[in-house]
Amino acid sequence: MAVSVVMPALEMAQETGKLLAWRKKEGDNVTKGEPLLEIETDKVVLEVEAPADGILAAVTSFAGADVPVGQTIAWIVAPGEHPPARPTTAAPAARAITEAPRSSAAPSADGPKISPKARRLAKELGVDFSSVQGTGPDSVITGDDVQRAAKSPQPGLSTIARLMAERTTQSWTTTPHFFLVREINATGLVAAREQFGAGGVTYTDLLIALVARVLAKHPKMNASWTGDAIRLNPDVNISIAIAVKDGVVGAVIQNAGASGLGEIAQRRRDLTDRARAGRLHPPDVSGATFTISNLGMFNIDAFSAIITPPQAAVLAVGRIADRVVPVDGQPGIRPMMTITLSSDHRVVDGAQAAAFLNDLAGALEAPQTWLG
Repeated sequence: MAVSVVMPALEMAQETGKLLAWRKKEGDNVTKGEPLLEIETDKVVLEVEAPADGILAAVTSFAGADVPVGQTIAWIVAPGEHPPARPTTAAPAARAITEAPRSSAAPSADGPKISPKARRLAKELGVDFSSVQGTGPDSVITGDDVQRAAKSPQPGLSTIARLMAERTTQSWTTTPHFFLVREINATGLVAAREQFGAGGVTYTDLLIALVARVLAKHPKMNASWTGDAIRLNPDVNISIAIAVKDGVVGAVIQNAGASGLGEIAQRRRDLTDRARAGRLHPPDVSGATFTISNLGMFNIDAFSAIITPPQAAVLAVGRIADRVVPVDGQPGIRPMMTITLSSDHRVVDGAQAAAFLNDLAGALEAPQTWLG
């Protein structure tokens, strides 16, 4: 039976996703689970895997197209099988690759069609034509299209950057944020990093493990706002903010509360590498219940982060730096760290957030007692 390939919708589902490239062309054999296409959606470039074994057929969307989430963009069929009939209201451009008329444009299974002249012009002007909408016959990119893109007032504004701007603005203007700040004596955290560092464990890994364990004691901090009610999430899924080209990706350590430190470190390394290579999959960025944003590696002392709905909170982490602090009534030097908790007042109140932050401070100052 034919299986549809659809533009996926994530937890923070926007109306459309941008199709960047097909990894296969129409008529190719595909295997379930292998990368089939790349999309740009919800602040991240993702790989979408083939949902079934078979032959790729009836491709209706091509590189550069903005596609509504949930819309069928191709079918995977068995040998000799025909895909379901297309709706009679389908746009003329939504037709199979094999129906495209021949032109002088260079065809590509993983990119837009562009005329030789336009390709040379794009190279000369430094224009990334993968995001240029073609106006020539059969949507071929022309020299005029490239020149218009070069003159655009925001030539470097990618879909990722645009969606970041939209989502952060929406969150800041609709979510009632409040902020709590805590100074942490990081002596114990530094010792734990030295103890486990040989296994590739970073401060971020320690933060993920400790935050997940403390969240288990404070379920409302791990809850979600559904629009008119609070939903308590059964699992602790920690999103970590990863800097990528043109923005920040929230990659998710699923079920972090039940994961060991070594497992967390391995998964975090894998997610970071794939995020920076643009090779994340939809499950890698969905289902988060709490976010950690660590800017300590950039020598930032403290900052406040914006909540990612429907999550109830985000933890902003600054660098560890030696400071003069009172020690037994005398001035002493200790490694200190500032953490800032941003919370959604619709889900938690100040006392609940403060209790969580107090327990988290205790865990960060004595991590061995929490990590076992």
